[in-house]
Amino acid sequence: MKILIKNGRVVDPASGRDERADVAIAAGRILQIGGVNPDFQAARVIDAQGCVVAPGVVDLAARLREPGHEHEGMLESELNAAAAGGVTSLVCPPDTDPTLDEPGLVEMLKFRARKLSLCRLFPLGALTRGLAGTTLTEMVELTEAGCVGFSQAEVAIADTLVLQRALMYASTHGYTVWLRPQDPWLGKGVAASGGVATRMGLSGVPVIAETIALHTLFELMRVTGARVHLCRLSSAAGVALLRAAKAEGLPVTADVSINSLHLTDIDIGYFNPAMRLNPPLRQGRDRDALRAGLADGTIDALVSDHTPVEGDAKQVPFAEAEPGATGLELLLSLALKWGADAGLTMPQTLARVTCEPVRVLGDALGSLVHTAGRLVEGGVADVCVFDPEATWAVTPDVLRSQGKHTPFAFADTGMALPGRVQATLVAGTVAYESPRRAG
Repeated sequence: MKILIKNGRVVDPASGRDERADVAIAAGRILQIGGVNPDFQAARVIDAQGCVVAPGVVDLAARLREPGHEHEGMLESELNAAAAGGVTSLVCPPDTDPTLDEPGLVEMLKFRARKLSLCRLFPLGALTRGLAGTTLTEMVELTEAGCVGFSQAEVAIADTLVLQRALMYASTHGYTVWLRPQDPWLGKGVAASGGVATRMGLSGVPVIAETIALHTLFELMRVTGARVHLCRLSSAAGVALLRAAKAEGLPVTADVSINSLHLTDIDIGYFNPAMRLNPPLRQGRDRDALRAGLADGTIDALVSDHTPVEGDAKQVPFAEAEPGATGLELLLSLALKWGADAGLTMPQTLARVTCEPVRVLGDALGSLVHTAGRLVEGGVADVCVFDPEATWAVTPDVLRSQGKHTPFAFADTGMALPGRVQATLVAGTVAYESPRRAG
């Protein structure tokens, strides 16, 4: 279908483009930006007056809950949520049931996602079989099946020898290893160590659970030459170590979740299970360092850390609640809120959820590496049209995800979020259009 997006403010962080222009789309690709040929006959016209026309959002951390946890999320429901949030590409970790440690499972997941045509799906393969931390997976076969990297999800490898061998093998083949820096013994608490956890009688996770893991990883990277992506940093000390590692020239990238970027342990309030998250919410100084690190580029990307949780799993005491929150539909809005708070321009803000995540994925994207997360003539037509001036209240009835729990629920915060997605296009196909605009 030929589509014309007209009257919008076209923002492409990768090229620095920020201008009012029309966008012509044909055969799943961007034909022209600005100066559209008058002979172009669009089968559909999207009026983007007052809206930003941006590259589709790229989310590096979203659990879709299928296979194995369909009671918490189905592939269709969560990809619909992605489209409603302007997300056109996402990376899912391997902690499904069964674990993504077999090529057939990866191929099945990608096939089902392609049939839905709602969002591009890039799975991470398990680094070790069953995420048990003992036997390495067949990384070559998993890569051929479509994996863009290898991860342990939330399960830290206790055996440093196994971790060293995994990094050596990945380095030999040019694969990226995605790890959340967390010491397996110190990281077993339910809240961040500090005054709040102590007063509430909650078991704590100290900052050194993150920094010890980072020191170990950086030493192993120096020995093996492996490329590592750090998932969801949570502390000021972690940001400082990452900054030093990058200055040294280590091949490392990192992301931070929308939860850690905006919330602190004080937000736990009176044992609010919606705030039971991994990594746990830390103190204000940690949040401020994460915000600054994302702004100056030390941290490469902002992620939703989307983890839909069924209702009953949150209706229990805080320490027993299942960690996680829905986030796909909130990622863009919370990026805009952070950018406004930090005094950043629209291109600077959007870069952390578009072209920078693509840079993290790198060559694993194959032919998409040069056009995903960008608006470029001849490139893939993955587009997000959103109204930056609109606000919306996060309520269960507006969320398309099966997971309705979020720390940013209007009922708890009284806060309306900025930015509302009006349309999402994936490969030139309209994957989402707001009910108001469609009506």
